[in-house]
Amino acid sequence: MALTDIDESLYSRQLYVIDHDSMRRMGKADVLIAGMRGLGVEIAKNVILAGVRSVTIQDEGVVEWRDLSSQFYLKESYLGQKRALCSEKPLSSLNVYVRVTAHTNKLNEDFLQQFQVVVLTDSTLDEQLRLGKFCNSNNIKFIVADTRGLCGQLFCDFGDSFEVRDTDGDTPVSAMISHISKENPGIVTCTEEESHQFTDGMFVTFSGIQGMAKLNGCEPIEIKVRDKYSFSICDTSGFSEYERSGVATEVKQSKILNFKPFHVALDEVFRDHELLEMMDYGKTKRHLSLHLAFLALHKFSEENSRTPSPRSQADAELLVNIAKDLSVTKRFSDLDEDVVRKLSMVAMGDLAPLNALIGGLAAQEVLKAFSGKFTPLRQWLYFDALECLPEVESLTEEACAPKDCRYDGQIAVFGSAFQDKLKKQKYFLVGAGAIGCELLKNFAMIGLGAGEGGSIIVTDMDSIERSNLNRQFLFGSHDIGRMKSEMAAESVKKMNPYMNITAHQNRVAPETEQVYTYSFYSQLDGVAAALDNVDARVYLDKCCVRNRKPMLEGGTLGSKGHTLVVVPHLTESYGPSTSGGQKAIPLCTLKNFPHRIEHTLQWARDQFEGLFKHKAENVNQYLSDQAFVERTVTRGDVEAVEVLEGVYRSLTQGRPQNWTDCVSWARRRWETLYNNDIRQLLHCFPPGQLTSSGLPFWMGAKRCPHPLTFDTNNATHMDFIVAAANLYGQIYGIEGSRNPADVQRILQGVNVPEFIPKTSVKIALTDEELKEDHEARNDEDKVKLEGLRDRLSKLQLSDPNFRMNPQEFEKDDDYNFHMDYIVAASNLRAENYDIPTADRHKSKLIAGCIIPAIATTTAAIAGQMCLELYKLVQGHQQITSYRNAYINLASPYFVLSQPCPAPKLTVAGKQYSIWEDFLLQGRHKGREEMTLEELLKHIKDKYNLTITGLYYGPAVLYSDSNHEARMNLSISDLIRSVTKSEIPVHEEMLEIIPSFAEDEDCLNVPPIRYLLR
Repeated sequence: MALTDIDESLYSRQLYVIDHDSMRRMGKADVLIAGMRGLGVEIAKNVILAGVRSVTIQDEGVVEWRDLSSQFYLKESYLGQKRALCSEKPLSSLNVYVRVTAHTNKLNEDFLQQFQVVVLTDSTLDEQLRLGKFCNSNNIKFIVADTRGLCGQLFCDFGDSFEVRDTDGDTPVSAMISHISKENPGIVTCTEEESHQFTDGMFVTFSGIQGMAKLNGCEPIEIKVRDKYSFSICDTSGFSEYERSGVATEVKQSKILNFKPFHVALDEVFRDHELLEMMDYGKTKRHLSLHLAFLALHKFSEENSRTPSPRSQADAELLVNIAKDLSVTKRFSDLDEDVVRKLSMVAMGDLAPLNALIGGLAAQEVLKAFSGKFTPLRQWLYFDALECLPEVESLTEEACAPKDCRYDGQIAVFGSAFQDKLKKQKYFLVGAGAIGCELLKNFAMIGLGAGEGGSIIVTDMDSIERSNLNRQFLFGSHDIGRMKSEMAAESVKKMNPYMNITAHQNRVAPETEQVYTYSFYSQLDGVAAALDNVDARVYLDKCCVRNRKPMLEGGTLGSKGHTLVVVPHLTESYGPSTSGGQKAIPLCTLKNFPHRIEHTLQWARDQFEGLFKHKAENVNQYLSDQAFVERTVTRGDVEAVEVLEGVYRSLTQGRPQNWTDCVSWARRRWETLYNNDIRQLLHCFPPGQLTSSGLPFWMGAKRCPHPLTFDTNNATHMDFIVAAANLYGQIYGIEGSRNPADVQRILQGVNVPEFIPKTSVKIALTDEELKEDHEARNDEDKVKLEGLRDRLSKLQLSDPNFRMNPQEFEKDDDYNFHMDYIVAASNLRAENYDIPTADRHKSKLIAGCIIPAIATTTAAIAGQMCLELYKLVQGHQQITSYRNAYINLASPYFVLSQPCPAPKLTVAGKQYSIWEDFLLQGRHKGREEMTLEELLKHIKDKYNLTITGLYYGPAVLYSDSNHEARMNLSISDLIRSVTKSEIPVHEEMLEIIPSFAEDEDCLNVPPIRYLLR
C-alpha cells in the first residue's frame, strides 16, 4: 500500500475502525505467519484483508485429510502437496495491495529479522521458546496462537516499552458549554440538553468559546468531574470573562505498556494472574488449568511424537499425570483434572468455528502490534467450548477415529454419527454480507447441509460493491455488481463441492411471506441471522418464535460484536426492540438552532432529499397519475401546499433550460441558505436579545449564527455551487461541468436579488410552536391550495413525455456529487453557527449512517455463532450449555454468559412461555373447516379455558356479549366478514389473540395459531 495513498473505496468501512494514520503504519508492516492449517489461514486472511504491506506464510508440512476440516483454501486434490504453496495464490487474491509469499523451509533467526510481527501457529514449545527469545531481543512483536479441538490459546509479547496511541478506539466525547467560572480551579458547566460523558483523569481541549478565548486551542487539560453537568479544569482566575458558546472535546492520551518475554510469562502467569485475560467468567478457575494443560500437551507430544488419540482414556490419564507433575513444579494447587482430561480427548480435533474465533482475535493483535491502535492482549488468553460436547457421554475411540475424509478434524471431536447429522441439516441463512460470508465458510467446512437430505438456503437482496471486498472475503473485484447470495453460494461450493446450497434475492419481511411460509419454516432445522439492522432481526426472531425454530444471531460494530442463541422452549428470544433507536433531532433544532455537526449533516441530507429526490418524484407522479393532486390534498393543507407548490415551480419558473440556469439557481440557493435565512433569524432574535427571565436568548445549546458572504475564492463555497448545480442539472437531464473556470465565468453574470428581513416573519422555537403555527395558517393554506389546484389543472407542457430524474442518495460513489453536496452544505451551515466542521470521511460516516466494520471482529463473531450451532444440532437441553457473547477486540474485553431462560406468563393459574401457543388444525382431511363455535369448544375441552374475545390484528372477531350470530361461520369466513378483505392465498397460519373468562385481566396470553391447511 502506498504510504500516502489509501484506497478509501476499498477500506471505507475499516477506516472508521482503524484511522488513516494507523492504516499508513500498517501499510509499512511485514508479517510472518507460520503454520497454514485452519488457524493460520484464518489469521492470514484477516491480516491481508486489513491491508498490511506484506504477509509471508510459512509451513513445511503437506496437506492431510484433517486439514480440510478447517483450511478453506485446500482441496482433496491437494493431498500430499505443500500447504503453504497451495494457500499462496488464493490468499494473494484477497487484496491487490498486499504482497503474499510462501516459505516452505524451517524458520531461523536470520529469516525472522525482515519482519515486524511474527505469528506462530501449530508450533512446538521449543519453537515458541527459541523464537520468542529472539523476537523479544530484536524488537519484533511476537504472537503465539493455537487451537486444539475445542480449546484455544493466544499469547502476545510486544516488548518492554510499547506505545498505545488510542486505547479503545471510541470517538472522543464532547460537550456543549454554558458557563466557565473565573476561579482556581475553574468550573466548566455544560448545557442541560444531555449530561456530559467525561470521566476523572480525561484530558480535554476547547474550541468556539467567546469571552474566555485563551482556552480555545489550548494544550490538553486534565479534568475532574464534579457532577453529570460540570467538571473542573485549571486556574482560570486570570482569564477574561466567559461570554457564551464553546465545546469541550476529549483528547486521547497515549499509554506505554510493558510486556514480559514468552519464556518469562510462561511461568510468571501462575504468580501474576493479571497476565491472564478472562474470557468466560463462568469458567474462571479453568483458565490457569488450561495453561498448564497446554504445557502438558507439548510435553506429551515431545515424549510420544504424537498428539493424544481421540477419546483415548489411556492417553487422557497419561496427560493428567503429566499435568499433575507440572502443577507441583509450578506450585499450582488448583488443577482442574477434568479439563485436562477433556482436552486430551479432543486435542486431535481441528474445528473451523474455533479457528475463526481465535483467528479473528489473533489477527486483531497483529494489527495492534504495528498500528498502536487499541489495547493489546496482556498477555495470555485461553478459551474453551467444552460444553459443545454431548451432554450425555457417549463417544468412543472408534466413533472418533479418522475416516480419511474431509471432516476428520471434526470427527475427532464429535464422532462420525454427529457428522452424518450435520450433513442432513436444513438451515436458512438471512444475509450474505460480512458475517454471512464467514458463516457460509464455516458451514462449508463443518459440512452443514452437505449430505443427502440436507440443504442451506441463503438470501440477500444486495449486489456486491467495491467497499464490500475489504471484509466479505468470498467476493473479488470481478464479482462487483453481481448478487451477493449467488456469488457466496458459488464460492463456498468451491470450498466444499458437497454443499447443497440455494441462493435467494429476497428480503425477509412481511412482503415476502408468500415465499417464507409456515410450510417453508416447518422443513427447517434452524435459522441464522446475519443482518445489519434491528428491525430485520426483530421480524426474523418473530418468525422463529411463531414456527418454533432455533435462531443464531450475531452482529458487529467496528471492534465490538455480539452473538445470541435462541433455543425453543429454553431461552428468551431476541424480542422486540427496546432501545428506541437513534434519538430524533427536533425539527426546530435542524431548522434554526443546530449546535452539533450531526445536526448540520442531517439538515444537509434533508436538503438533498427535498431538492433532488422528493420534488422530482412528486413531479413524475403528477405527470403520470391523474389522481395525484386529489390524493395529495388528503395529506393535510400544510403538506399539500408544500408538495403542490414544489411541483408547480419545478415545471414553470424553477425549470432550468441550460447549464447556465443551473449555476444561477445554485448561486441563489447559496445566498438563501447561508445569508438570507440567517439574517432573517437574527432579525427575529438579535444577538443581544434577552428572554423573559432576563437571560441571554443565545446561550447554551442556542448558538448565535452569523451570515456568510459568498466568495469564489473560498473552496467550500465553490464546492457547494458545483455540486448543487450539477445535481440540479441531473434531475432535469441537463449536462453539467466540473470545470471551476466555467462555473466562475457563469457566476459573474448571475443576478442575486437583494434581501431585506421581514418583521412579519415568526420563527418557532419548539416543535410544538411549529405545529401551532401550521394550524394557525389553516385558512391561508386553503386559499393557496385552491389556487395551486387551479394553476396545475391549466398547466400545459410542451413535451408530454417529459419526466424528471430523482436522485437516490449513494454515499460510496465519489463522482455523483452526492457527498460533495452533503459535505459542502453541512460545513457551510456549521460555519454559520461556529460549529467545528467535519471532513468528507467523517461526514460520510454520519450522513450515510455507515456501520464501521472490520474482518477480524466479523470472523470472531461468526466463529462463536457456529460453536453454538454445534449445540443446537446435538439438541442440548441444558441452558447452562449455551453461551451468548459480547466482545470488544479494542479493549480487549470478552463476556460469555448463559442465556436468559424463556420468560413465563400466567393464564388462569397455569404458566406458559413465549414458545407456547394454542395450535389448531382448522381443516382435517375430508371435513369442513372449523367454525367459531367449534373453536370455542375445542379450547374449552382441551385447555379448560372459556374464550370471551378473539382478535385478529385490530379486528374484533368475537365478543361473548354480542356476536352469537357468528357462531356458525368458519374461521376463514369470519375473518373475511369482519375485515372486509380476503385472506392472502399464501397464508397458511393465522395468529388470533384470545381473552379468557378465567383471567380477563391478563394482558399477555399465548396466541391461537390456526392452520388453514
